[in-house]
Amino acid sequence: MARIAILGCGYGTALGVLYSHYGHEVTTWTKFEEEAEQLRTQREHKRLLPGVKLPDNLDVTTDVKCVAGADIVVVAIPSPFYREAIQSVKQHIDKNTVVINASKGLEGDTGNRLSQILQQELPHNAIGVLTGPCHAEEIARLVPTTEVCAAYDTDTAKYIQKTLSNEKYRIYRNDDVAGCELGGVLKNPIALGCGIARGMKLGDNTVAALMTRGMTEITRLGVALGANWKTFTGMAGIGDLIVTCTSQHSRNYRAGYLIGEGMVAAEAVAQVGTVEGYTSSKIAFRLAQERDIYTPIIEEIVNICYNGTDPKTSIASLMTRKMRHEREVFWMD
Repeated sequence: MARIAILGCGYGTALGVLYSHYGHEVTTWTKFEEEAEQLRTQREHKRLLPGVKLPDNLDVTTDVKCVAGADIVVVAIPSPFYREAIQSVKQHIDKNTVVINASKGLEGDTGNRLSQILQQELPHNAIGVLTGPCHAEEIARLVPTTEVCAAYDTDTAKYIQKTLSNEKYRIYRNDDVAGCELGGVLKNPIALGCGIARGMKLGDNTVAALMTRGMTEITRLGVALGANWKTFTGMAGIGDLIVTCTSQHSRNYRAGYLIGEGMVAAEAVAQVGTVEGYTSSKIAFRLAQERDIYTPIIEEIVNICYNGTDPKTSIASLMTRKMRHEREVFWMD
């Protein structure tokens, strides 16, 4: 069993419940004392995980020293606050600790993947990524789930897989860190679009089209950013896309639904909470423009979220573009 520190008490709480249940010594960290006190006393995250009782052996703290001596540090912090959180704890992280990114976003100013931030801030630590089709609500209830881990060296990936897998949580390995992270990031704007379509009362045909052509854009841009196209055929790609585009558990989907019903995008995001697709759509589109990559769906998500475009106008724009061949080349090793 491992000693695990988890940064972040949103998705991090769900992971903490899972890991504690299977015998690991787990501490979750938040910088908000009010949140920590509520979790410690009520043993339930009433806003994010109502009805899920925290195991007695799951600790909650605001002390940055909780990472000291940990075998594994899992980072589950929203992307806008990611580097700040790492900087606040890094002096206490041992050099032999494996640090895992479990968040799905990009750094706004730099466009960095989150594991790249870990490499920059923790150059002496082994870094890995854990991603795939999962919702916190189901992880915490021990619903059978599969994810994929990737690392910058094979031994680290094998260690993550062996240490964290259990009968309810199966982990596969992958050697494509960039692809695994980008799959988790780039599906979020597409899920936002699927939610918008549902909020507009459009049908299954529209959602299927957005998901399928969205995967084309994910792959096209992902390859340009250093990923292997094959990664997007697995759990970090199509698996995560399916679960995020089709479920009420998905904050991206829920925010999109409100937008499709007529709510202003910023208001929808404020109502739902952390919506990585809202943030990452703008960053992803900037990266695509810099590399001359064609991403019309992501572009329209940006137009709706930041330029006030009516979703009906965006749908019409997507449907009346220049005719194209489906099998455009985007799958390059």
